[in-house]
Amino acid sequence: VQLVESGGGSVQAGGSLRLSCAASGYTSSRYCMGWFRQAPGKEREGVARINGIGWETYADSVRGRFTISKDTAKNTLYLQMNSLKPEDTAMYYCAAREGIRCGLDSHEYDDWGQGTQVTVSS
Repeated sequence: VQLVESGGGSVQAGGSLRLSCAASGYTSSRYCMGWFRQAPGKEREGVARINGIGWETYADSVRGRFTISKDTAKNTLYLQMNSLKPEDTAMYYCAAREGIRCGLDSHEYDDWGQGTQVTVSS
């Protein structure tokens, strides 16, 4: 199983970025995928996830600003981030696990990408 993120970068507050995560190696079409982030000196936190039947969950801090989506045909996960704030600055990771059920706890996920940096300046 391999997860490869892309799309990070630097943006001013109020701007937008779209992260992508290409997944390969899953034997089932139903698996959970999520986005997590970790800022320096802080614990990794769940940002958003989409479960094996397409239901979405968001952290309170990003609800209404971020949108998670998955292109099943391309095995690619996206995170559209709008109205970015300096506190969104972090390394963003894509994660996945086989199965339908999952939440925003990083311990639930088996597979991780290498991360992509998002920096938001004020």
